Amino acid sequence: MTAHKAITDFKAPRRAWQRMLSGRRLDILDPSPLDIEIEDIAHGLARVARWNGQTASPHAFSVAEHSIVVERIAVHLKPDLAIKWRLAALLHDAPEYVIGDMISPFKAALGKQYKTIENKLEAAIHVRFGLPVSLPVGIARLIKKADRLCAHFEAVQIAEFSKEESNKYFLTPPPGLEVVITPLPVAQAQIAFMERFDALNEAMGSKKAARKKGSS
Repeated sequence: MTAHKAITDFKAPRRAWQRMLSGRRLDILDPSPLDIEIEDIAHGLARVARWNGQTASPHAFSVAEHSIVVERIAVHLKPDLAIKWRLAALLHDAPEYVIGDMISPFKAALGKQYKTIENKLEAAIHVRFGLPVSLPVGIARLIKKADRLCAHFEAVQIAEFSKEESNKYFLTPPPGLEVVITPLPVAQAQIAFMERFDALNEAMGSKKAARKKGSS
């Protein structure tokens, strides 16, 4: 083999990391919890639009706002929901700060590879913020139900679905559940997400401290 051929045959490894504004370099294929910062998540999710931006509103409805609403709906469905599971609901779409929000038909078309990457990111995020890698089945189902209910409100109020069409593709809201979707400017959505995370994270830390004190 000639030197020229050896050079041309060489292929540099593909870059699999993304540089975040915090300075972290997150490997998308093998994410480390140490490279995950909530500020990066809030920044990214506030700039990711639900419905690919196809919404009749002055501002896109961000995944950051969607996450806040899903957590609120989850608590409505289960008022005694533990703080850590409320945090899990808030972070249910956190991997999208890296991989974006893809509509369900596109996710299905991509298949297992997309899901594998999403699951690895979710696991790293959970470890970073003190949640189990895999959520209990009942909690995962509750969050998914809240997610689909939120999608129903979004579809009717800003994505111009009819109620009949939204009932067909999402979940019909139960009596007593009312949600008003009001898309916020990016900066406000980012602040709102951070404030909700801080409140839940502080509450979860306080409970841990109380348990330690009680066992001492």
